[in-house]
Amino acid sequence: MTSTPTRAAELPPSAPHRSAVFVPGALGRRAVTALSFRNIGAVYVWLVIVVLFSVWAPDTFPTIITVKQVLNGNAVAGLVALSVVPPLAARVFDLSVAYTMSLTSVLTARFLVSAGLGPGAAITLAMAAALLIGVVNGIVVVVLRVDSFIATLATGALIQSLITMVTNDSSITGVQLLAKPFASIAQLDAGGITLPVLYLLLAALAIWFLLEHTATGRRLYATGFNADAARLQGVRTDRLRFLTLVTSALLSGFAGIVFASSVGSGSPTAGTPYLLSAYAAAFVGATQLRAGRFNAWGTVLAVLLLGTGITGLGLATSAQWAASLFTGSVLIVALVLTGGRIALPAVLRRRKGIPSNAGAETPTESGVLPATGKET
Repeated sequence: MTSTPTRAAELPPSAPHRSAVFVPGALGRRAVTALSFRNIGAVYVWLVIVVLFSVWAPDTFPTIITVKQVLNGNAVAGLVALSVVPPLAARVFDLSVAYTMSLTSVLTARFLVSAGLGPGAAITLAMAAALLIGVVNGIVVVVLRVDSFIATLATGALIQSLITMVTNDSSITGVQLLAKPFASIAQLDAGGITLPVLYLLLAALAIWFLLEHTATGRRLYATGFNADAARLQGVRTDRLRFLTLVTSALLSGFAGIVFASSVGSGSPTAGTPYLLSAYAAAFVGATQLRAGRFNAWGTVLAVLLLGTGITGLGLATSAQWAASLFTGSVLIVALVLTGGRIALPAVLRRRKGIPSNAGAETPTESGVLPATGKET
């Protein structure tokens, strides 16, 4: 049997030089891939939006105040958007997040103003209600096998009826909501950046670590790609789906408390405007950084992109309908571009007579089966 040293001795003298040239080339290709439009297209769109509004409103938009406004004004929206990422990773919809946010907002205000409880007790009871909602959603979806889209929409309607019973569709206000320490939860700032921005970063970091660096995250993605195959491999898919619904309810409930602290009232419709934007950000985010996978940082990027455009329209004193037009247009363009990232190049290659898998990553390199798009 030939020994390893003998084989190494037979290598031509130029072999080390080939290795030295190959490594930088590989790193260069990785860098090009990481910075490609297909990977971080939202970043380039974001830069175009910044340039556009800097030209359109040069006196008001390109300032540090605008940066702070975008961050502070979209922190709660980011929290709600992140709350739907874990369920979506497991292919579960939670449409009750907006109602859960509204409920914790009004319950916290009710406990502080009417019941005379301290901030700690009020927040604890409100979060307990959010936990209960997550458990109920989990039972209905996982145990009773009701489709998650319909089930969470139904529980959302039940939550809305409870909100109406508590508030009579009127906002709850009081000096207790404006006083410290409750007001400090969202209004305390450092250099003009409020605490909700920190909450958003911490939540994104936690979800990113869970999905990308733990076995639980890999099992979540496996459940989302093919639940039956994951179950055959011993993954407890039902337990994971149950826990994602609980996590979603807790995070959206926390967003409701932050919202109540920021505006100084408990609104029965606090979460309503955030439902569509949360799912929009999550789906656009799934086309960024980790294409085809719902991920935390892509979602945050999408939230900031949309928030920058809406803030710019406000500073440019555009028409009221312009914000909705901008949001819808950006979402459609982003999804169309990213949706064609595989189909269009494949069509072009076939027309040129090039095999569709030429230059593609191998399954072991990408972790994705070329034909199915599922993880290996």
